[in-house]
Amino acid sequence: MSSSQSFSADSAPGPTANAAPPLTPAFSPLYQQIKGLILQSLQAGEWRPGELIPSEMELAARFKVSQGTVRKAIDELAAENLVMRRQGKGTFVATHSAQQVQYRFLKLHPDVGNLEGEGRAQRTILECKRVRAPAEIARLLALRSGDTVVQVRRILAFSGIPTILEDIWLPGHPFKGLTAEQMANYQGPTYAMFEGDFGVRMVRADEKLRAVLPDEAQAQLLQVPTSTPLLSVERIAYTYNDIPMELRRGIYRTDTHHYKNALS
Repeated sequence: MSSSQSFSADSAPGPTANAAPPLTPAFSPLYQQIKGLILQSLQAGEWRPGELIPSEMELAARFKVSQGTVRKAIDELAAENLVMRRQGKGTFVATHSAQQVQYRFLKLHPDVGNLEGEGRAQRTILECKRVRAPAEIARLLALRSGDTVVQVRRILAFSGIPTILEDIWLPGHPFKGLTAEQMANYQGPTYAMFEGDFGVRMVRADEKLRAVLPDEAQAQLLQVPTSTPLLSVERIAYTYNDIPMELRRGIYRTDTHHYKNALS
């Protein structure tokens, strides 16, 4: 990114005497433009997850805008969990390894206690393979039909009880080299592994929920009768600039857990 990039309201030419009234372009506020430039740097990997970004004063000098404009841009990035402010230390690129966001994308909570007390889920990887993307999967991941994807099926168990059965599809190129052992043995959140090992940070997700009955194979893997109502959750997770990087379809047991979402 060029450090000489600047913004000026005085650079636009004024109307001529006999000219037709110009069309008014839909300009975004200046702080939104600065936010976009910071996002470009995040996407390009100029500042890695967990790293300190330049100060507001340094960014203001870089973009030739006021410090208040930069502060407003960073406020929005912080509200979207893309950066984290630390009192007296500065602003850091958000990371899924941070304790306060480790469970940001896991909404299934135990009926008794909390996620921290429940401990890390036990992961059983049933398969991890590279396949050609079916048309539907390719469409949801903004790929071409037949592009390579990594397909993963796994079970997450809590206290020894299989609770979540997940099918995951990832674009093949960004996740080249991903193995079942890597997914099974990583000690932190899966999204932290994607971030640290592959440079892919999930920043937001869209989910669809519905109640379903399991088929025989699903019921066997989750150790429930086929008559057991389960929660189906389809998630598309995005990296910077709304690029889809994961399709995840999970079915959840809710006899000892519930889906919890905070709305604000």
